[in-house]
Amino acid sequence: MSTLTTNEPQRIHPHRFIMWIAIGSIVMMFAGMTSAYIVKKNQGNWLAFELPVVFWYSTAVILASSVTIYLANLSLKSGKIALYKLLITVTAILGVVFVKMQWTGFQDLEMRGIALIGTQSNSSSSFLFIITGMHMLHVLGGVIALIVLFFRSFWIKKDQISLVPVQTVATYWHFVDILWIYLFIFFHLIA
Repeated sequence: MSTLTTNEPQRIHPHRFIMWIAIGSIVMMFAGMTSAYIVKKNQGNWLAFELPVVFWYSTAVILASSVTIYLANLSLKSGKIALYKLLITVTAILGVVFVKMQWTGFQDLEMRGIALIGTQSNSSSSFLFIITGMHMLHVLGGVIALIVLFFRSFWIKKDQISLVPVQTVATYWHFVDILWIYLFIFFHLIA
């Protein structure tokens, strides 16, 4: 008796493929914004200021959220639906906390007399606001995806578990985490 084996390549799921295309686009957008930041900074009239301390804490929060989504993925793989729901919820809450902390950082800058937008603002603070604000919007998009996953988890039956949605959202979530780390380092080294 002989067995027929084929060497067909593994195909990437269309949702994951679209996610990678989106990530590539987001990388290009942020690369363009940080490049513009560097160019504008070298033209002079640049206001130097310390980043809010709360940005350090928000960095810890987003790192913790990457751990919770990783554990959520593992929980779903092992069929622990209740733990999966809890961890997805914690991840979404940490995402909201991250955005709130970023907003608190913006308020701190305003209280220090550093206008973020408008006629009183400087290019340095406006760039910080736009770049960080765009990142916050991407995190909120991830929070919405996490909420959708949470509600979908109520209809999951152990014999019908699909890991693709969770893995796709987890990939995106880890990406926005890495993106924030890049931006955080960028603002500390370049600013």
